[in-house]
Amino acid sequence: MDAASGAAVTALEVSPGDHVLDICAAPGAKLCMIADLLGSTGSLTGVDIAQHRLAACRTMLQKYGLGNRCRLFLADGTTFSLLPLAKPNAISHMDKQPENTSYSQNLHLSCLHTNSENEGKKGYDYHAGIRSTVLKEWVSRKTRKEKHAEKRARFFEEKRQQACHLLDDTAGGEQPKLPEIFFYGTESGMLGMEQSEVLNHTAYIDAVYSQNGYDKVLVDAECTHDGSLKHISKFEQWGWDTFEHRFFNVERISSIADLQLQLLLNGFRLLKLGGSLVYSTCSFTFQQNESVVERFLAAQPNAELKQIEASKEWPCRVGGLMHTLRFDPFVSNTNGLFVAKIIKTRSAPTKR
Repeated sequence: MDAASGAAVTALEVSPGDHVLDICAAPGAKLCMIADLLGSTGSLTGVDIAQHRLAACRTMLQKYGLGNRCRLFLADGTTFSLLPLAKPNAISHMDKQPENTSYSQNLHLSCLHTNSENEGKKGYDYHAGIRSTVLKEWVSRKTRKEKHAEKRARFFEEKRQQACHLLDDTAGGEQPKLPEIFFYGTESGMLGMEQSEVLNHTAYIDAVYSQNGYDKVLVDAECTHDGSLKHISKFEQWGWDTFEHRFFNVERISSIADLQLQLLLNGFRLLKLGGSLVYSTCSFTFQQNESVVERFLAAQPNAELKQIEASKEWPCRVGGLMHTLRFDPFVSNTNGLFVAKIIKTRSAPTKR
């Protein structure tokens, strides 16, 4: 891992007991650094959409013995919604209807409270085959029976959540695909839980995330990697004729910037009130960095850029926005990296 990449993790200021989310975890170097900082406290959740890259995360965690308090999910970082397990179960505490909760939102919550007298109604027995799927100690190779049980449990859980989704007359679009449990350590909080419990540990009201969300969130977003010398060297194999399309194609960069914004928005949604989020890329482009942050701040009045205290000792320069940082080969003698630290405030800040 390049020294500049470590700056993104350092900027998080991980403290003992923190519950940390790495929303673009692969290939795993930053994830391992966070796990090492947490030690024997807190929890670490890693998410990535690419299975082969997430497998690299798992291998790295196991290789260095850092996976005890970690859990990995194969999921889309723009829609991932699971709360940290070590926090109070938001769903179980939602019996009292919040004053600002809509009727449709409470239908969602009541659906999550499905009890025995509702089982089997409307042609679905959503709990059939699910409650017997208790998560045992993680093993890299599973029997055919275990794989079938997990697949069956996911099928019924997806059907149950689809039914909940249909009850909400405000819900638009397709129901997001459920995360796939990819790895969990012995001290991750998942051992002995039912698979449905893990996948149910979510909320449909953003205020719940502000109360019970993650203390720290890292969004090291997918980018064009034009600031990575190692990545650029790969064009020797890929062919330099593809360089222009990968780095200078306007449509591609615009599409990636939109994805980065969605990742940032969802990471911030999962952040608790007063928590810190770090957004980083290894791109030099303004469109993937300052522009994404500007668009994000315009959409989130309770978000505020914060100075990175440790940066006073770093060989870097100020970015195009106040409190943002840029590393580059000339000033830092490292790969390129953009870093912005954002905190979730109770109300809109007076100044940015």
